[in-house]
Amino acid sequence: MTADGDTSKIRLAGVTRSFDGLRALDAVDIQLEPRQSLVLIGGSGSGKSLLLKCILGLIAPDAGSIEVDGVETVGMPESQRMEWMRRFGVLFQRQGLFDSLTVWENVSFRLLQKSGTSRHDAREIAIEKLKQVGLPADTADLSPAELSGGMQKRTGLARAIATDPEILFLDEPTAGLDPIMSNIISDLINDRVDDLGASAISIVSDLAVVRRIADTVVMLHEGRVVWSGTVAELDETDNAYVRQFVSQSIEGPIRMPALAG
Repeated sequence: MTADGDTSKIRLAGVTRSFDGLRALDAVDIQLEPRQSLVLIGGSGSGKSLLLKCILGLIAPDAGSIEVDGVETVGMPESQRMEWMRRFGVLFQRQGLFDSLTVWENVSFRLLQKSGTSRHDAREIAIEKLKQVGLPADTADLSPAELSGGMQKRTGLARAIATDPEILFLDEPTAGLDPIMSNIISDLINDRVDDLGASAISIVSDLAVVRRIADTVVMLHEGRVVWSGTVAELDETDNAYVRQFVSQSIEGPIRMPALAG
């Protein structure tokens, strides 16, 4: 529960997942509050993307609870889950654009699945969302193959926000973008949270972006939460994992397999 008695948007308790006997997620506890931007940080292979997939129901945890607005989603019937996911906007790290569809059809894909939304209206909405991520209207009729990597990233984000979802899941939303566009995208995420009342969980490696969009930061290492706090506390904590991540040092408790002694 939040301080004012409202139910958390998302609550994870003891979420665990193993592959081939190795724990990729180890009793993870996380809470996302309404109108909050939570950022996951950690080294490669720490379990960040897997955690998002568990929340989305793409991978079932072996144990633990995942509640959204107080409703348990682990074990939820597939038909109910598909309806539930209409509330989410998702940007995967590799965008997942459909090559057979135009850019605007990709952006408005979920709108076109809803009864009562015409192709004309869906296209207009898509063009507006493309503009919000810094892409001109004439991008709408291109195919994904005609876009640069950065443009594909922004198209994926435009699709994630097309239905004005109440919860956003963003996997490296600014990766591959120049610093100016990264700031534009960061401010767009803030607008979703501050002005539209959305909640967001983002995976971010760029510390400048972390500091720009995060209310709360959670650090994972080897599938465990090793630190959580406010973005202000990120630069003040003496936690060894955070200190190594922030300083980008090769010395510390985070060891790459090739460097492990």
